[in-house]
Amino acid sequence: MWLTFALLSAVFASLTSILAKVGIDGVNSNLATAIRTAVVLVMAWGMVFLTNTQGGITEISKRSWLFLILSGLATGASWLCYYRALQIGEASKVVPIDKLSVVITLVMAFVFLHEQFTAKSLLGCALIGAGTLLMVL
Repeated sequence: MWLTFALLSAVFASLTSILAKVGIDGVNSNLATAIRTAVVLVMAWGMVFLTNTQGGITEISKRSWLFLILSGLATGASWLCYYRALQIGEASKVVPIDKLSVVITLVMAFVFLHEQFTAKSLLGCALIGAGTLLMVL
């Protein structure tokens, strides 16, 4: 089931890039990010209430709150930078660089979460890095 959601995430992420590139034309990138974020906020809380999981908010630990807030700040910074890059660059070059997050995530997962690198993940990192270079240069 996780694979289905991961593939859907990739499809929606690609739509995000294309729709954002068209929508950001003539709009300040920070304003565009704020509008996008407001829509995501409404959608996310809508899902919480639709699935009746709002009661779980009181059970969240302080540690989880801290890391969820930090994750939100990182998301916000990523989106602000991404929209600015999309506004001034070509989507076909911005998106591959943005997807280097896969490589960076694997390295950070190794360093901070002590997840193991395998020959397959190392090869994947190298191929993603090489593919990004080929697409951007």
